[in-house]
Amino acid sequence: MARNNKKKRPLWQKVIFGVLAIVLLWVIGVGAYAFSIYDHAKETVNDGMHEKVTSIDSKVVKQKVTNQESLNILLLGVDKRGGDRGRSDALMVLTLNPKNDEMQIVSIPRDTRTIISGKEFEDKINHAFVYGGADMSIATVEDMLDIELDYFVQINMEGLSDLVDVLGGITIDNELDWVDTGYYEQGFHYTEGEITLDGPQTMGYVRMRYQDPDGDFGRTERQRKVIEGIVNKGAKVASVNKINPVIDVLGNNMTTNMDFEDMKDLLLNYTNVRREVNSYMLQGSGTTINGVYYYVVPDEEIAKVHDMINDKNS
Repeated sequence: MARNNKKKRPLWQKVIFGVLAIVLLWVIGVGAYAFSIYDHAKETVNDGMHEKVTSIDSKVVKQKVTNQESLNILLLGVDKRGGDRGRSDALMVLTLNPKNDEMQIVSIPRDTRTIISGKEFEDKINHAFVYGGADMSIATVEDMLDIELDYFVQINMEGLSDLVDVLGGITIDNELDWVDTGYYEQGFHYTEGEITLDGPQTMGYVRMRYQDPDGDFGRTERQRKVIEGIVNKGAKVASVNKINPVIDVLGNNMTTNMDFEDMKDLLLNYTNVRREVNSYMLQGSGTTINGVYYYVVPDEEIAKVHDMINDKNS
């Protein structure tokens, strides 16, 4: 399903330019309290969130940021529970073009069949994260679309629960009336209209899939609503005693090859790209191969998306 939507901003755009913007603006704007919070945020990002990857040359990327060139960012929403590595249930390539003040988001369905870089066999693209973490996911997306990625941002979806509770709950406009079968609590009623959710209720809300006639597409829309609710609630929270807990939650659930200076540069020099936002999802068809479901994207569609991304980088 192709989308060209300048009003609704996709899930991970909200994470980058929403939650991070709130945290960093809080850090910069709280007066006498600023230094300790700023120092804590910097330490959390550089020592807790930051992860180097071999697939990306950080020196080349920093020069691109200095020159305010277009950037490609891989966004990974990871469903990680217990001690497992998790799988990347959401993959998006976010292209920022500061010269034209525009942003493009290309969504890659998680069941997309492609060659896994470093393994040299075909599998679902979200399995690249299982085999080799963010590094293998980066290499696989780069090889599939024949592009270069500059950053990656990985979010553990389980962390949304802690973030919602730190903020004191969120309010969203729920469009689908349904009764939980065990995603949060069996029998819990998610009523249609405006509802307020705590952390565990939020996770049940975004995990539900089979009662939604739109399936994965419906779940993606609910994820978008949750992130929007987090951003809206965060913007209203003025108490400085909530800043460090928010930073700590992000530190425990976000991984990226950006350091603190990179984040500041993006917020200062790339924020205007939000003025024009275009979204697109790879087009393909579902099929079963050896009893396993895959989403197969034809070569001409891959070539089309390659050109779409490269055009934004020119």
